[in-house]
Amino acid sequence: MKALKIVTICTLLMSLLIGCGAKGDRYDTVMENKKLVLGVSADYPPFEFHATVDGKDEIVGFDIELAKEIAKDLGVPLEIKDMKFDSVVASVPTGKIDIAISGMDPTPDRQKAMDFSKPYYVAEAGVIVRAEDKDKYKSPEDMKGLKVGVQKGSTFEDVIGQIPEAKAELLNKVNDLVLALETKRIDAVLVEKPVAKSYEANRKELAVADVVLKPASDGYAVGMRKDSPKLVEAVNKTIDRLKAEGKLDQFITEATELAESGE
Repeated sequence: MKALKIVTICTLLMSLLIGCGAKGDRYDTVMENKKLVLGVSADYPPFEFHATVDGKDEIVGFDIELAKEIAKDLGVPLEIKDMKFDSVVASVPTGKIDIAISGMDPTPDRQKAMDFSKPYYVAEAGVIVRAEDKDKYKSPEDMKGLKVGVQKGSTFEDVIGQIPEAKAELLNKVNDLVLALETKRIDAVLVEKPVAKSYEANRKELAVADVVLKPASDGYAVGMRKDSPKLVEAVNKTIDRLKAEGKLDQFITEATELAESGE
């Protein structure tokens, strides 16, 4: 019994220590660890995607360039973790990653779980369809009752509600959604407009329909653990600097060109 009590006490102490370690401004954790750990779902060109650079597979894109600038301003190297989108969201509160930059909208539910920077990019929805169907769809009403694919965990799960009686197909990877569209298992895919344009440019069998859908939020933002005002301030300073320098426009243009090149 005495040994059991000692084990129990040790377990409780470890739990307390772990709990204490999970608290505090994440800025301090980044400085202590001497690195910034970024979480992304790298299947969302031009924001984050895999590309061959100098013969090597690398994760590149608009969000990656933003993360590099944040790390540079913090004076630490950047470490990138590629995971499913819903895992990115879940990994911020648990401390598995320091920041999440993955085409993420600060929805009310997400704001309960993490802090957010100011918006760095305002989202617009793009509707990918098969090229032969492009002229069929000019409005959400034209898409009534269609089977529409959206990335699981993305805010396009909400946007799809603007299409009357749409049947949602939820998958983890945008590439899988596009494949389902190409093989006629679904009728359309909702993604970020630059992402839709990228797929249209690279695949002649696909097109972006002239359907206008309202954004789900005021823009993409960087997600961080709750109660991290110092890290939020640092990230916002980087965003302000990049906006003033015109770098964000440069990043989205270059990332889109890289995605469209198919490299």
